[in-house]
Amino acid sequence: MLLGGLKNIQKIPELQKRILATFLLLAVYRIGVHIPTPGIDTAALAAFFEQAKGSLLGLFDMFSGGALSNLSVFALGIMPYISASIILQLLTVAVPHLEKLSKEGEAGRRKITQYTRYGTVLLSIIQGFGIAVGLENMAGPTGVAIVIDPGWSFRLMSVITLTAGTSFIMWLGEQITDRGIGNGISLIIFAGIICRGPAAVANTFRLLSTGEMGIFFVVILAVFMVAVVAVIVFVESAQRKIPVQYAKRVVGRKMYGGQTTHLPLKVNTAGVIPPIFASSIIMFPATIANFIPHPWMKMVANVLMPGRFIYELLYVAFIIFFCYFYTAVTFNPADVADNMRKQGGYIPGIRPGKRTADYIDSILTRLTFGGAIYVSAVCVLPSILISQMNVPFYFGGTALLIVVGVALDTASQIETHLLTRQYEGFMKKGRMGKRR
Repeated sequence: MLLGGLKNIQKIPELQKRILATFLLLAVYRIGVHIPTPGIDTAALAAFFEQAKGSLLGLFDMFSGGALSNLSVFALGIMPYISASIILQLLTVAVPHLEKLSKEGEAGRRKITQYTRYGTVLLSIIQGFGIAVGLENMAGPTGVAIVIDPGWSFRLMSVITLTAGTSFIMWLGEQITDRGIGNGISLIIFAGIICRGPAAVANTFRLLSTGEMGIFFVVILAVFMVAVVAVIVFVESAQRKIPVQYAKRVVGRKMYGGQTTHLPLKVNTAGVIPPIFASSIIMFPATIANFIPHPWMKMVANVLMPGRFIYELLYVAFIIFFCYFYTAVTFNPADVADNMRKQGGYIPGIRPGKRTADYIDSILTRLTFGGAIYVSAVCVLPSILISQMNVPFYFGGTALLIVVGVALDTASQIETHLLTRQYEGFMKKGRMGKRR
């Protein structure tokens, strides 16, 4: 139905403008990724990042779409904004003032968004200064210094440039959300990840033409990739629907309620936050260890490299922990049960109030366990299999979850626009019929 509806996009000028605006704004972002920050030896920096693929720097470079390895004006990417948003979400549970703002509707959300922007700028300044100082002490594999002229002038220039770049990306994301289609921040991350796809495909064809890879191996790899994407699409769309019955209420001369609906609970409520947190926590010691020239530190860095048993074991453990933790922060069964009770809703066979909250919590706990196992499998199994198969590009993990999730969300919003326009057209015809 969605594919058939997409053919009607050309009939809706407003939707065409939104899609065009989205592509143009994303093009501006991709152009900025290739504008370097002054004072950097780009060749030495590229060689350094070639060695840091399995570290925290490699993870940040993936989310910035390669901007960090170029140290472009968008080198920090959108990660400071994501970090500030997550921090604000966690503080909403702990700080009464923020919790009160979150319940004040649109005005409260605007205030929290403003705090998020301030937090983004603050984190950008801190991270920008840390990157500038760190780069001054780094050199490429051949010993060439990455920073041409180190000092406070370079540090201040880097902080101002990188902070302005992140602020501009944040503004671009908001413009895409308001004037385009889909969530702007998610689409920026999506664009940064998939931009590496053409190079991976070209490299695969090159290896195929030179005989380094066989056609049978490529076919098996393609089938495996399609199967993994299909599983992600299926699970991300899966829901556990809890039936909810609303009692009839008489207000004046009208009767309200009496209908039966459902409370949808997603299998993967936490989304991609758990693998992002897990990767950051595990890769942080390995990244620090790479900068300390000591045998013990080198051993720690080797043990915590992706593909190693200790790394994968810790990765799965942290993913399961953060799945439960983030679900508990973002979804409160007690609040849901209380809102249902106030609106006259109840789950058939379950007493309203605490019993309902406990029932929802028990279902959510089981769903979260299944979702944690699913996220762990997607993040770990493809990387293990492909590392053993010597595939010339990375496939699976957090990047794949983000790409599929954002694609599903954007396609859903396009479908919503199409259905809304069809509904409005039907209503216009009805009014015209009445006037005649």
